[in-house]
Parts: sequence; C-alpha cells; structure tokens
Amino acid sequence: MPQYLVAIYLPDDYDPSVETEATIEEIHALNGEMIAASARKVRLRPFPGQQRKTLRAQSNGKVVVTDGPYTETKEHIRGLLILEAADQDEALEWGRKGAVACRAPAEVRPILFKPDPKGAKE
Repeated sequence: MPQYLVAIYLPDDYDPSVETEATIEEIHALNGEMIAASARKVRLRPFPGQQRKTLRAQSNGKVVVTDGPYTETKEHIRGLLILEAADQDEALEWGRKGAVACRAPAEVRPILFKPDPKGAKE
C-alpha cells in the first residue's frame, strides 16, 4: 500500500500555551482513529525550530553544519506522520483531519520507495 508523509506546520512564534484541552483531545482522537484504521505507521514531533541544523556535503568531502533550514517562511514542522493509504485522496482526507484537529496547515506528499535492486531486506 502506498505511503504518504503528512507534515503539520506552525509559525515559528507559536505559543503552545494557547492550545486548549479541546484541541489536545481532538489530536489524540485523530491519532486513535488513524491507529484503528491501521493508517498511521510513524508519528514524530520534532523539537521546535531553534534546534534545527542542516548538513551540506562539500566538493572537498567535508560537511558544513549550519543553523536552519531557514526559508522565507516563518514556520516550523510541528509533527510528521507516515501513513499508509489506498491512494492520495485517502491520504488527503487524513491531512484534512490533521489540519482541523491541529488548527494548522498540513502538507501531504507521496513517499517514493525504490526497492534495493539486489533484493536486500529493509
């Protein structure tokens, strides 16, 4: 079954103290619904934006570590989910529910899976 990445975004200046009990309960209910449907495979909640680092390989073989990434947006990823869904429409429906429960934008992307041509197990 295809897998999809669902990312929930919050502004960098988001204040978690504004989350109500109702919001938290909706998020937990949605997680329970995804588990019951066997859709949710992984759930991550990265640490807020100030801790993020980017690693870039250089032509000389060294790796440069910088703060960021910092794009023109002022958002950070609140949570990541890996879901299994029959198709993109089903994944988008889970994304819609996530956007409503979290009261935040959501992004849905198919995950590209390329099996090892030599048959190695994951």
